[in-house]
Amino acid sequence: MNRLADATSPYLLQHADNPVDWWPWSPEAFAEARRRDVPVLLSVGYSSCHWCHVMARESFEDAETAALMNEYFVNIKVDREERPDVDAVYMEAVQAATGQGGWPMTVFATPTGEPFYFGTYFPPTARHGVPSFQEVLEGVQAAWEERRGEVDDTAGQIARELAGRRIKYGEGTPELPGAADMSAALLGLTKEFDAMYGGFGGAPKFPPSMALEFLLRHYARTGSQGALQMVQSTCDVMARGGIYDQLGGGFSRYSVDARWKVPHFEKMIFDNALLCRLYAHLWRTTRAESARRVALETADFLVRELRTNEGGFASALDADSAVPGAGDGHHKEGAFYAWTPEQLREVLGEEDGAAAAAYFGVTEEGTFEEGASVLQRPQRPVGAPELEGERLASVRERLYAAREERPRPGRDDKVVAAWNGLVVAALAEVGAYFDRPDLIEAATGAADLLVGIHLDSRGRLARTSRDGLAGESVGVLEDYGSTAEGLLTLYAVTGETPWLDLTGVLLETVLQRFVAPDGTFYDTADDAEELIRRPQDPTDGAAPSGWSAAVGALLAYASYTGSSRHREAAERGLGMVKALGPRAPRFVGWGLSVAEAALDGPREIAIVGPEGDPGRAALHRAALLSTAPGAAVAAGEVGTEGVPLLADRPLVGGRAGAYVCRHFVCDAPTAEPAVLAGMLK
Repeated sequence: MNRLADATSPYLLQHADNPVDWWPWSPEAFAEARRRDVPVLLSVGYSSCHWCHVMARESFEDAETAALMNEYFVNIKVDREERPDVDAVYMEAVQAATGQGGWPMTVFATPTGEPFYFGTYFPPTARHGVPSFQEVLEGVQAAWEERRGEVDDTAGQIARELAGRRIKYGEGTPELPGAADMSAALLGLTKEFDAMYGGFGGAPKFPPSMALEFLLRHYARTGSQGALQMVQSTCDVMARGGIYDQLGGGFSRYSVDARWKVPHFEKMIFDNALLCRLYAHLWRTTRAESARRVALETADFLVRELRTNEGGFASALDADSAVPGAGDGHHKEGAFYAWTPEQLREVLGEEDGAAAAAYFGVTEEGTFEEGASVLQRPQRPVGAPELEGERLASVRERLYAAREERPRPGRDDKVVAAWNGLVVAALAEVGAYFDRPDLIEAATGAADLLVGIHLDSRGRLARTSRDGLAGESVGVLEDYGSTAEGLLTLYAVTGETPWLDLTGVLLETVLQRFVAPDGTFYDTADDAEELIRRPQDPTDGAAPSGWSAAVGALLAYASYTGSSRHREAAERGLGMVKALGPRAPRFVGWGLSVAEAALDGPREIAIVGPEGDPGRAALHRAALLSTAPGAAVAAGEVGTEGVPLLADRPLVGGRAGAYVCRHFVCDAPTAEPAVLAGMLK
């Protein structure tokens, strides 16, 4: 029976025609397991996951394997991007039991959802000490039939341990992170920094966008040259490497090596939103042309390749695509992106082909697989042909056009609220910095979709939508926090007060539904589906955690409104940054960024003047280009209603004026953009 045919998840739809009798996550699936008295096989992944596709081809499309799955288990397929709560709970169990995690995640559980055996990818035949998937199926079924008491005891113990995990502050008000904590976090990152190739740690390397944002804010507050140098060198090497698409812009998920040469090719919306904004902030700090180029190219990639017909932004592009001329069924990772010297010559001719091979690091041996190379921009070797200016632009255009003729990677076109909030923030800022009103318009379109389709009349968000229809998965904390971040940024850029009002609606739900009495945050609302534990994770992963995103939005909203309730909630939440930041700064990068904003005030900047007045526009631009960490920028007419930061701010000598405040205590106003810029350093 095909129960996935009506799913809104592209990942579930990819499995709809498997011979496996899949169920979506639902009470009915667990009821069926209880009726049959068989375990649940929970398979969790996402549509752009390379190894998810591999296991699907090897096992889930295999009739013999599917027959075993159907006979022994109730099989549940979950899209981790639609149900991050389910993924988080069971991934915690997998990591605790095996010391590692990843996707596809494979969990065997009792009919009540208590897990007892775990893994990730299982091959079709045993290799390197890993049993085959069929051996795992047979072994679990035998244990269920022959050692049921032992299985139930193990499952119960694991469930109790998970349910007992709860982040608690204890007695009293948690202490706010201070300057010493930020210095300790800087020291921790410095110790892990790869001085040769940038980034932190070794292979595989993920773009550390949130840690770099913290370092930029730390530099802005303290002037630490070491912090800025780590950002500059990492951003430069990443932009030159294969992890960055040298033809179309945008970043792949991660690099399999320490040098950023060969990526795992899927492109995720959250990576590109965060990196687009990071490079824009680096340009804002240094005015480096390379940072400007990457910010704009990444913004254009987001709009060109991930914007949906409804104005939202799709989740990802796959790593795999069909190999040209190899038949419909043959897909290969990186096939869309890699080049050989011969292919360059075919498109560009002998002279430009040779120059392009030297410029982009394409060799006869190849840097990837089967003699193909991933395009990079390494430092030009002495004596290599020059490829600059119009000639470089022509080469890139011709290669891009030729690549467009190749079979394209698949696109996961579901719209995730949290990640679209990150895109709104990035496009709004890049559009404002570089005079690209089309990007601000794209940001506004995505915000309109979030409000019109994802947000209901009760102030509750749907996690996902597809084709303009909201999905059934309810919003989690990161959806509220990151959507609020996007709306606040759009308000700062446009001065349109409805975005600020809507942020208040979202944050009211956060305060009512996600905050514990001691000020800690849960990832799910108090009325969400009950799992074996209520997930709660303050650490930042691939994107800001719900905890740190909510804290950042609460702090910023308090800066616009003067709300002590919102600021106090943010400050209580920042207590976790004090606990984790000095010890594990790589994993609380966004939390540390918010802490830097709190240490700086954050600065509150009120710009008042008539709509369309050039003086107001100049002051507004100076405020937006300020590097003051987390600055709250409000621009509007004198007496604008609904924005307390703008209340009682008269013109300055009859001219548009700017007020710089902390906690609504303001310095003397100015009508001069240059003076304002100086006040904000």
